[in-house]
Amino acid sequence: MKICMLTSSYPKYPGETTAPFIEEIAAGLVQRGHEVHVVAPFHPDVRRGAIERGVHLHFFHYAPTPALNIWGYAESLHADVSVKGRTLLAAPLAIGASVFELLRVTANQDKLFLTTKNTKAQQTTNNGQRTTDNKPFDLIHAHWVLPNAVPAALAARVRGLPLVISLHGSDVFLAEQAPPLSLAAAASFRAASGITACSGDLRERALRLGARATNFAVVPYGVDASAFQPDPTAGALVRAELGLPPEAQLIVTVSRLVYKKGLTYLLDAFPAVLRQHPQAVLVIAGYGDLREKLETQAHSLGVAASVRFPGQLDRTGAARYIAAADVYVVPSIRDQGGNVDGLPNALLEGLGTGRPVVASRVAGIPEVIDHERHGLLVAERDAAALAAAITRLLDDRTFAAQLGANARERVMHDLTWDKTAERFEQVYLRAM
Repeated sequence: MKICMLTSSYPKYPGETTAPFIEEIAAGLVQRGHEVHVVAPFHPDVRRGAIERGVHLHFFHYAPTPALNIWGYAESLHADVSVKGRTLLAAPLAIGASVFELLRVTANQDKLFLTTKNTKAQQTTNNGQRTTDNKPFDLIHAHWVLPNAVPAALAARVRGLPLVISLHGSDVFLAEQAPPLSLAAAASFRAASGITACSGDLRERALRLGARATNFAVVPYGVDASAFQPDPTAGALVRAELGLPPEAQLIVTVSRLVYKKGLTYLLDAFPAVLRQHPQAVLVIAGYGDLREKLETQAHSLGVAASVRFPGQLDRTGAARYIAAADVYVVPSIRDQGGNVDGLPNALLEGLGTGRPVVASRVAGIPEVIDHERHGLLVAERDAAALAAAITRLLDDRTFAAQLGANARERVMHDLTWDKTAERFEQVYLRAM
């Protein structure tokens, strides 16, 4: 198959951590023998070749001034709760440009083939894979119903192609906020031949917005099990990087610093953990709008000396920090606006590294973790429950190790990116 994907976020350079799941889905499909073209907005930090990991990349310009380069890349929302004002100015420019770029990339749909099967012009990619330039596209795949499904639906209609829409979390949240956005999502759903969501929770919310159950599939994300795997050397390396003694017990979370990640509740839980385990250190890795607020909270709780904020990590660094964790925590919540992760990638990466995980019982998390088998689940926004679960795993290292081993097995059996790509492949076949 030949697939054209439209996305508003993509890792800006190899190893960068903005929407890595989009790259993994695309690359996974390439590994299964498909030709994938990704259309994404330009960002000043993009450092990508025309073809990487076999994926054809098309970054389109839309902003007449640098101040409007705010479309996608986790920059359109403030702390994932409210739309930034400049985003509204950029929206018509970015949506119009995305339609134009989709039509440009798929332009050969309207061309007559002048060559025979045996003489089709071929191009060799930078990793040795070969693709057929004049082969027509089979479908258009939009990631995030808002903002990308509407322009993708327009391009699909012009080209006469089936449309697949994938939901990732914040898009459904936006669609729920106002009738015009709900109507735009509903119209896009009607135009789609296939719809996916990364969790059952997102599926149910999308059905309430007008999606049809008959062409819907839940496709959970995967994990690069070779990158995120147990690493017995990681603990010493991370302790050395952070200037910590060998006996420090690492409680790690890796995420964007926004409300729906529940990090304020993790900080609230930490004083109770320290009372039982004074050698514990809480490591909150990542970037986002709440960095300063979280640092202030740590000081006000009197735990700042035992909290570290190493900032944004690349994929290799994230894998190292997760693998170093004595306890890995994913305290996701439904934030004050109702936004929640569909299925946190960082959760799956914790499972892949075989770490003992504590996570909130919210959205898609219980769909991949059986309580007390693959990890411990607690109620969202419950600092006392978080503290008790973390302390339990620090106290009982045998139980913690068994949870980690079970988590790794869960990933290897059902949550690899190849499995995800295979599931998307089935969605495409049905849509066609």
